[in-house]
Amino acid sequence: MKFHRRDAVVLCGALLLLCLSAFLSLRYGSTHLSATAFWGALLHPDAYPHGALILRAIRLPRMLAGLFAGAGLALSGTLLQHATDNPLAAPNIIGINAGAGFFVILSLSLFPTLYSLTPFAAFGGAMLTALCILILSGRQGLNKTAVVLCGVAFSALFGAGISFFSVLNEDVLASYTAFSVGGLQGVTMQELSFPIPMIILCFAGALLLARPLQLFCLGDTLAASLGVSVRRTRLLALVLAAASAAAAVSFAGLLGFVGLLVPHTARRLTGGHVKRELILSPMGGAILLLLADLLGRLLFRPTEIPVGIFTALLGVPFFLTLLLRRCRHAGM
Repeated sequence: MKFHRRDAVVLCGALLLLCLSAFLSLRYGSTHLSATAFWGALLHPDAYPHGALILRAIRLPRMLAGLFAGAGLALSGTLLQHATDNPLAAPNIIGINAGAGFFVILSLSLFPTLYSLTPFAAFGGAMLTALCILILSGRQGLNKTAVVLCGVAFSALFGAGISFFSVLNEDVLASYTAFSVGGLQGVTMQELSFPIPMIILCFAGALLLARPLQLFCLGDTLAASLGVSVRRTRLLALVLAAASAAAAVSFAGLLGFVGLLVPHTARRLTGGHVKRELILSPMGGAILLLLADLLGRLLFRPTEIPVGIFTALLGVPFFLTLLLRRCRHAGM
């Protein structure tokens, strides 16, 4: 892969901004740490036990959670948009988030005292939903339109299921609300031990699919004539997208619009080159989530605003603008 100067500047700039965002996430939070206490806890933890405890137990896991949740959701959105040739595709739009949410509220209803099951229910629900979508759309040869329509149908179905359990048990609704909004409060290193390697593996797999996905822009027929196994490539891309999104929502909740907003920005910056987009998009997702979470911690300190509120505030206007633009181009 040949990099031009502009590509190098964009990637280096994104890397620097990512490092800065990660540092700010460690440096600042709802609990104030002076510069002396912060650097002392970082360099000499034994001499600053209170600051070291805040950094190790709260801010470091939260920083890693924001980094990998943003990267996983942005990677998922990029893969979904290329696999379906639909710029509106994202984990929260084609049913993956809804499946995770339904199984979480089902778990809370059946086992109200076992809140530790929530991450497993979220991951399992997201993957099971993706499997159902793949099975049903597979009957149509994994047609990209069938994939999207199946996702929308499952999203509506699970949305109805979530409403049913919410009405049935108001106590469950109170517990589910925090997960549905999405946030990084209280994430521990133990909760990240499985999702982080999963997201890294999905990223590596996505890079291997970059070349065939690049040819998808020519259409399925022409891509197949150039030696691309269209059905297998689409299947692998959808599986990786589902696994990456499932890993992210298992600890971060139903964060919306990261997988929609960031891939479009990355596509503009990389000129539509899929491999560069697959590298830049996870970086952009991590930056967005780290900075949004930082704002949520600082704006009304010591009260924290869930990061999902900020992503929704950014994502909804972007989604509507994108939808209206597509309608105009289609002559609707």
